[in-house]
Amino acid sequence: MTGKMAIVGEGDGILVFKAAGVDAFPAADEKHAREILRKIAPDYSIIFLTEELARALETFLKRFDETPYPVVLSIPSGKGESGYGDEILKKAMERALGVDILFGEDGGKGKRAGQGSGDRS
Repeated sequence: MTGKMAIVGEGDGILVFKAAGVDAFPAADEKHAREILRKIAPDYSIIFLTEELARALETFLKRFDETPYPVVLSIPSGKGESGYGDEILKKAMERALGVDILFGEDGGKGKRAGQGSGDRS
């Protein structure tokens, strides 16, 4: 595996990724997406999956949590963002780090370590 990337999703919107060197695999529904993922997983380091399909395939995708590759990332589709990708990223970070460093109660906009209020007294 040499760092190849793919996208699996519904509609022609995913074809724009080909311009960035990402192999595109259109999938009309979750069954077709599952078949594509089974076929391409051994050959890709990163696989992008549109949120609608990722949500429908949540249980199936858990198998990829146990292997270093491929990394399967949920991205918004042409229909817009549902927040599912952020939800999955948050869960993965909490599992790996034991803390939510990006999406805390303030949406990750709080002060980072070393960023004081400017009061140096």
